[in-house]
Amino acid sequence: MTAYHQRSSRELKPLPPVRTNMDSVTHHGRETAYDIADRGGDGPPVCFVHGSGASRNVWRSQHRLADQHPIVTLDLSGHGESDDIAASAGYTTLSAYADDVLAVVEETGSRVLVGNSLGGAVVMHILLEREYDPDAVVLTGAGARLGVLDDLLEWLANDFERAVEFLHGPNRLFHDPDPRLEDVSKQQLTDTGQSVTHRDFLTCHEFDVRDELSGIEPPVLAMYGEYDQLTPPWFHEYLAEEIPDAWIAELADAAHLAMLEQSESFNGAVGEFLDIVYDHRSLE
Repeated sequence: MTAYHQRSSRELKPLPPVRTNMDSVTHHGRETAYDIADRGGDGPPVCFVHGSGASRNVWRSQHRLADQHPIVTLDLSGHGESDDIAASAGYTTLSAYADDVLAVVEETGSRVLVGNSLGGAVVMHILLEREYDPDAVVLTGAGARLGVLDDLLEWLANDFERAVEFLHGPNRLFHDPDPRLEDVSKQQLTDTGQSVTHRDFLTCHEFDVRDELSGIEPPVLAMYGEYDQLTPPWFHEYLAEEIPDAWIAELADAAHLAMLEQSESFNGAVGEFLDIVYDHRSLE
């Protein structure tokens, strides 16, 4: 385990215009929507997987990384512009979401996976149960087990507005967000809808791979927001201790959605990690 205690900001420089191509891939009788943001970066494509009730739009701030790597973002089934699935919550849904990711990975040639929250569970499912072997992985706002409060599950089922407000309480999704960012986040959950969001959280609740982490082979960066109460720091410390080749990073002044709240620090940590991984691979 290697720890990043402080992040040095990368020098910001003018970037060429980002080219964003919107597309979809058909698999298992459904369409999965995805984007590719490209500024001519010569690194392998990186695929970002969103969390519960979200969509590929949650990764907009990561387009800045496109000067190094093409950035691939997708909508999991039932989210954004992707077709939905008829699946019960839990393993069946997780497996279907993994199919979505792998279809996009195959279509785009992605060699790195980044997963937030439920997206992290999807990524770990792929690492442990599928044949795909990425070059590197980032798990952020994630955990080997993702138990959900009983009250939150009850509100998601029967009082969705209350659930949305709870998630936007202090140090849950955000630490100290711009009000506009919070409004966009609430609208995203509303757009995804109660049924799919409830299914997502139930799927998280059933996820538990604590005894399987030693089987994860690629290098992994476990990255967390300093104030995250949904997937607290110790969740990520456990990942970094149990995964054989793991790094850990803390992002100051952020909670669960650190990629939105502290996007510059988040992008810097991802970029540095991938530089280290690919520099090491070039020496092998």
